[in-house]
Amino acid sequence: MIKPEQRQLLHKYLLIELAVKSLQIDYKKTEQFKMKVVFLPLMDALLKDLRQEYFDLKRQLAQQKIRVIGWTNVDEYFSDVQIATAGNDVVLRYANQALKTQVEKLLINHINEKMKL
Repeated sequence: MIKPEQRQLLHKYLLIELAVKSLQIDYKKTEQFKMKVVFLPLMDALLKDLRQEYFDLKRQLAQQKIRVIGWTNVDEYFSDVQIATAGNDVVLRYANQALKTQVEKLLINHINEKMKL
C-alpha cells in the first residue's frame, strides 16, 4: 500500500523522469537549430537541475523501499506504471494527455525559476 505522501513523491518522480526523457529527445533536434548556441546552454542547465532532482527523489523512494518497475502503454490514451513496494506491487494508471500537460507545466515552472535568478 502506498501512502498519500509517498504517492505524491512518486508522481513527482514520474513527471521528472518523463521531462528528462523528453528533453533528451528534443536536445538532439535542438542541435540542428541555427540558434543552437542560445538554446543548448539553456537545455543543459535545465537537464542538470532535473537530473539532480530526479536522483534525489529516486533516493528518497528507495529509502522507503519503493521503485518503478516499468511503463506499459495500455492504448493511445492511458499508460500503466508498475511500482514495487515493500509489501506488494502496485499498478497505477495515468492518462497520457494529463501527464504531458503536467510535464509541460513542470518544465515551464523550472524555466521561470531559472529566469528569476
